[in-house]
Amino acid sequence: MVSEERRADVPERETGQQADLAATPAAQSSALDPASALAAKEEEVRGLIDRLKRLQAEFDNYRKRILRDLAELEQRASDREVLDFLPLYDNLARAFAAHAKDGNVEDFVSGVERIFGQFAQILEQKGVCRIKTTGEPFDPSRHEALLCIPSKEPANVIVEEFSPGYTRGERTLQPSKVSVSQGPAPDAKEEV
Repeated sequence: MVSEERRADVPERETGQQADLAATPAAQSSALDPASALAAKEEEVRGLIDRLKRLQAEFDNYRKRILRDLAELEQRASDREVLDFLPLYDNLARAFAAHAKDGNVEDFVSGVERIFGQFAQILEQKGVCRIKTTGEPFDPSRHEALLCIPSKEPANVIVEEFSPGYTRGERTLQPSKVSVSQGPAPDAKEEV
């Protein structure tokens, strides 16, 4: 009999909860007035759209600020590089001015050699190295082949450098322009 009472009790409780939910003003309002429920949902959608627009504007401003900061950082790095080379430019200007004044070629050449040494020192400080070429195997990531010629060197070995190349760390700044061996020239007997 107890179980029958419990079973009978359950529907009354559910019915009571349903009655409580139906008694809330929002439920009554939505159940009674679909227009006001629709207006409330439209207001909620407008609020979400406004929030999305603000977030989108904030992100766009952030993106523009980052691009502006990167451009400024790049400009500052470029300025630092130029500052390293300005003393060389000034020394060359003084060397040419001194040569124009007294015409002493030996002093001019000596001054230019010292400036060349300064230049090499700056490149070394910046980690710039000249790419080895003649006698080295051809590497397309570091060398640019302008000619392929028959020679006594094995195939794919650099025979001559036309223009030097440079690296900085593992990155190639400028490839070397070179002539590459095709290997020994075939003899006339081998061709027949």
